[in-house]
Amino acid sequence: MVLVIGAAQTPFNRRKDGSSFRDWACDAFGAALAMSGIDRDDIDALIVASESDFFTLQLNPASVLAQDVGLIGAETLRVEGGGATGQLAVHAGVERILSGRARHVAVVGVDPSASALAGDSIRELYGYSFDFWTDGLAGVTATSLYALSWQAFAAGNDATDADLHAVTMKNRSNAMLNPNAHLPRHHELGEFAVSPMIASPYCRLHCSPLSDGAAALILSSVDAAPDARRKVAPRITGIGAASDLPGLGHRADPGQFVAKSRAAERALQMAGISASDIAVAEVYDAYAGAELQAIAALGLTEDPLQASRNGDFAPDGPCPINLSGGLMGQGAPVGATGIAQTATCALLLEGRYHSGLQPDRPLGHALADTHGGVGTTCAVTTLSAGVSA
Repeated sequence: MVLVIGAAQTPFNRRKDGSSFRDWACDAFGAALAMSGIDRDDIDALIVASESDFFTLQLNPASVLAQDVGLIGAETLRVEGGGATGQLAVHAGVERILSGRARHVAVVGVDPSASALAGDSIRELYGYSFDFWTDGLAGVTATSLYALSWQAFAAGNDATDADLHAVTMKNRSNAMLNPNAHLPRHHELGEFAVSPMIASPYCRLHCSPLSDGAAALILSSVDAAPDARRKVAPRITGIGAASDLPGLGHRADPGQFVAKSRAAERALQMAGISASDIAVAEVYDAYAGAELQAIAALGLTEDPLQASRNGDFAPDGPCPINLSGGLMGQGAPVGATGIAQTATCALLLEGRYHSGLQPDRPLGHALADTHGGVGTTCAVTTLSAGVSA
């Protein structure tokens, strides 16, 4: 069993203060370490999540960050899996503890996704993150591919633009209570009609921002955890990952995230729970429709659209989704995203999340979900509350 004894993140935003990804990584790591109750010398491995060398301009960032955070001598590893990078890094840390190779593992995710390059350059790079030969060279953008996938999902499920608006409004509203959020906003319905169209039906308000920032976790085996953290710290109970064909046109149904369903099944089976046991979740909402597609794939409800319309995923609903604001509201520094999701779930389960967002009822199980491509590389993590929660 793996405990989350430390969890922290920096604000997600566009940095204009002259700081770098190395500063943010140190800030997140230091806060997570302080929460954990252990010393640097206790950490056996450092797993670094960083999506692109083009952002950091640093090959082998794990070794550099090991120096910066004071972990020289620890095992180091850099993980990359597109949008799933952070969650896959969490999995790598969990596996090291479950295998007995490490007692304590630091997992740090960071990317200067907003400030490193011009917006047009980043959009071009993200086009290359799909199949370069068939999509990237053709100039296809991430937004257009996500829009095509949503159109297929919407056609089969009678979804409307109003469903997209509702996701944006919910997540950005949640972000208003999150001091780390990039886009805390209260949106009115009329704003969507005048928001610039990017790729139909996605207008700008349906898209998540590019963000800078870092997040960190300190993972521990039960036997090695400090007494003060052992009973209250949340447990990572399940991990699962899967892949799909990169090209939407090669899939049987381009609107379904089949790999996400497989990843969730594997994580839930490992945890010994069902999707109906999940009390709160952070899911990958790079675009508004992707949240609803993810909820369907994860099996969190039989009818995601009706559940969304009923308010089931609102903060006071039976299964709040993206209390952090998600990528839409909290932001999306890619390497940090999955780690921040897991940190959010851990803090929620321990009852120490941001005031106004922490549910007033006990939470038993949580789920964190990310993917790279359009549901191509999927990674899911389940967590359970500590025994004294």
